[in-house]
Amino acid sequence: MPPSYACLGKRSRARNLSTCGATRPKKGLSILEWTGGVIPQGVLVSGVKAAWKAAWLTFMRELAPQDAEGAYVRPTYSFEGVLGSPDFPLETGRYRLYLGNPCPWCHRVGLALAARGLGDHVEVVHLLDDAERASRGGWVLRAPDPVSGARDLRGVYDSLSPGYRGRCTAPLLVDLAARRIVCNESSLIVRSLNALRLPGDSGVDLAPQHLLPEIERWNDRIQADINNGVYRCGFATTQAAYEAAEFSLHQALETVESALAASPFLCGAAATEADLRLLPTVQRFDAVYATLFRCGRRRIAHDYPAVDAWKARLLAAHVPGQALQLQDCYDQADAARSYYTQLFPLNPSGIVPVLEDPGKSLERQGAEERPAPVPITSIFQVHPQKALAA
Repeated sequence: MPPSYACLGKRSRARNLSTCGATRPKKGLSILEWTGGVIPQGVLVSGVKAAWKAAWLTFMRELAPQDAEGAYVRPTYSFEGVLGSPDFPLETGRYRLYLGNPCPWCHRVGLALAARGLGDHVEVVHLLDDAERASRGGWVLRAPDPVSGARDLRGVYDSLSPGYRGRCTAPLLVDLAARRIVCNESSLIVRSLNALRLPGDSGVDLAPQHLLPEIERWNDRIQADINNGVYRCGFATTQAAYEAAEFSLHQALETVESALAASPFLCGAAATEADLRLLPTVQRFDAVYATLFRCGRRRIAHDYPAVDAWKARLLAAHVPGQALQLQDCYDQADAARSYYTQLFPLNPSGIVPVLEDPGKSLERQGAEERPAPVPITSIFQVHPQKALAA
């Protein structure tokens, strides 16, 4: 007797399903069935939705501070020291960076470190994101901190700044000699790394003096509408706040697309700090922000071709004699896992979507279309001091 016919025999439903290789579907608590005669379905559904949204709002406000209109407000930073000031002299081996791969603000600092060729001068501690293991915030260390013995980033803050009660954020730049925190604001850290002129660095200048007004103009627009804009979309708790952020985001990306269609980089022929600010958001956009943060009305790979080509040009930069390159500063699979599993108010299931390998877009291009590795000094301007020395 064929198996399909045997399944119709006089056996119990449970055994029948087991024999046929099927499993009984999970129906949950069947609340609608057993309350149907007592509580109208509309009342039950409305009550559950209200309770679910109240819990969601509570978690969202803990995760991302909100204004009265439900728009995300990025917190301020507590440490804003600058390398090269009297308190923090420019010395090799004196400073340590704490960076986490999923974080775009850490990514921009890592890009600056790579572009400046400072990997041998500034120690980097790579953090893991695990809010369940962290005592505050989400960052933990892979091994106990060699100086403070801390097991998470909060422990580092507590050790170097006793009594600190603010957010324990990364990136974090610390002074090992003075055992104190220098800075936890990424844009200031990038400027500090640009000022750190040491033997064997790449010699490039991320913020040439004559381009500073243009760099600052781009920095302000990118930070407000793109870097922070995707978070304003994802962390919005009202429709109006989301739509305003989403409109500003794509309007800004259109402006960037037009600029990059006209010149190789944002400020013209040479890349600058402004390009390094934009890159982390662009690299995460299609894989994370388009879906999880509801930014996907347009995508980088399909709708912003000049931006996509600019990304490839920038990542082709090669720093001679350095292990750390710009293309090594980001692991997409790890970042996607972090976003989809750690930001649980946005994705309670924790399911991570299957993503395209970022290398596939290059594989689709012919070899003649792929940007070949080029010296970093052909993409960024050389600092005047380095040029004179040469």
